[in-house]
Amino acid sequence: MRKLQNSELDRLNVEEFKQATKMPVIVILDNIRSLNNIGSVFRTGDAFLVEKIFLCGITATPPHKDIRKTALGATESVDWEYRENTLELVQELKEQGIQTIAIEQAEQATLLQEFSPKNNESLALIFGNEVKGVSQEVVSTCDLVLEIPQFGTKHSLNISVSAGVVVWDIWSKFNAQKKP
Repeated sequence: MRKLQNSELDRLNVEEFKQATKMPVIVILDNIRSLNNIGSVFRTGDAFLVEKIFLCGITATPPHKDIRKTALGATESVDWEYRENTLELVQELKEQGIQTIAIEQAEQATLLQEFSPKNNESLALIFGNEVKGVSQEVVSTCDLVLEIPQFGTKHSLNISVSAGVVVWDIWSKFNAQKKP
């Protein structure tokens, strides 16, 4: 087996990405401290054609060398916007008919593997601070809480890992719905 060269991967350029049909998913970063985590989420957003990333509260915004280091150009392809208040954004998206989903450990959370998005329903996935998670007021406002099941001794996953797991899972479920 031979590894493929980047030139053989048939990836979109930035303009083609901007014109491509996106997965109906918005990612919201609620007070993320690590610039590397932010850049990594941008790369995940690019990989799975997310509609937009909202950077909220203390979450840093591009351009920044530490975001660029892990984003590898994804801040140029993925649409993004800064909002100071996560709760106000979540309420606004709910008013637009977008299902708001906190990725968190909470009472009555739905396990990720048990969640089935409705075909082409718009979703907003909220990922929280590395220490405190998604704020309680945002969790309480969301339509749903999804939990990534874990079986070891640690209580959580890194935010960039959580985003990768959840966005890929949603991507695969949306694409499974397209098959005859």
